Amino acid sequence: MSAPAISIRLAGPDDAAAVAPLFDAYRRFYGQTADPEGAARFLLERLARQESEILIACDADGWILGFCQLYPTFCSVEARPIFSLYDLFVQPAQRRAGVGRRLLLAAEALARQRGKARMDLTTARSNHAAQALYESLGWTRDEVFLAYSRALGD
Repeated sequence: MSAPAISIRLAGPDDAAAVAPLFDAYRRFYGQTADPEGAARFLLERLARQESEILIACDADGWILGFCQLYPTFCSVEARPIFSLYDLFVQPAQRRAGVGRRLLLAAEALARQRGKARMDLTTARSNHAAQALYESLGWTRDEVFLAYSRALGD
C-alpha cells in the first residue's frame, strides 16, 4: 500500500476557519481550555495582518492533516532575520505517516526562500516523539541557554 498523497501549501485568511479546529487541539495539547472561536479569531488576525506564515498539509481531497505556524522575528546576536516555529500539529490519526516531517521540510524551504538565517522552536520536555522527529531532521537541542517567561496577566 502506497503512502497517501500529501500536499503542503501556505494558508491565507480564507483558511483560518478550516485550520482553527487543529489549532484549538494543539492548544488543548498544551493544557489550554477549548476555545474554537478564539482559535479561529487568533489565526485570522495573524494571517490578515501578515504576522505569521502557516503551512498546511492536505490530503488528495483537501482535508487538512496538519499545520505549522511560523513567526518572523530576528536574532540580535547574528543580526539576521529568523523564523520561530511556534506551532506544529498533526491530526492524531495521521501521526507517524510523515505529515510532520513534510511540514518541517516545507518550513525549512520557506525559511530559506524568505532569507531566514535559521529557525528556532521549543517543545515540551515530555514530547519525546516530537524531539525524535526534530533531531532526525538535524535540529539540535540548545544546551547553552535556558528559556524563561513571565506571565503579565490581563
